[in-house]
Amino acid sequence: MENIEEVKKHILEILKEVMDPEVELNIVDLGLIYNLDYDGENRVNIIMTLSTPACPLGDAIILNVKESIKKHYPDFEVNVNLVFDPPWTPNLISEEGKAKLGM
Repeated sequence: MENIEEVKKHILEILKEVMDPEVELNIVDLGLIYNLDYDGENRVNIIMTLSTPACPLGDAIILNVKESIKKHYPDFEVNVNLVFDPPWTPNLISEEGKAKLGM
């Protein structure tokens, strides 16, 4: 099995395919992923937020996160903990994300 850091890096790449459809940017570059933990066996825990607590597509985004990871790692248990503290701000957008958004 790949080492923990390699798997975590691969999962972040997978999550770059998950888009926030309202902003049209992936959730990693948007800064919605606060923490990603892989236990070295088959459990992935993600702490993430949404751009707003009232995001109408929040459930769809979370489901997409889980399904995207399980597509590549079908035996993994994927837990997503949605938090709003600290609140998301545009300052969390990566430099690549800012460039894509013309910021």
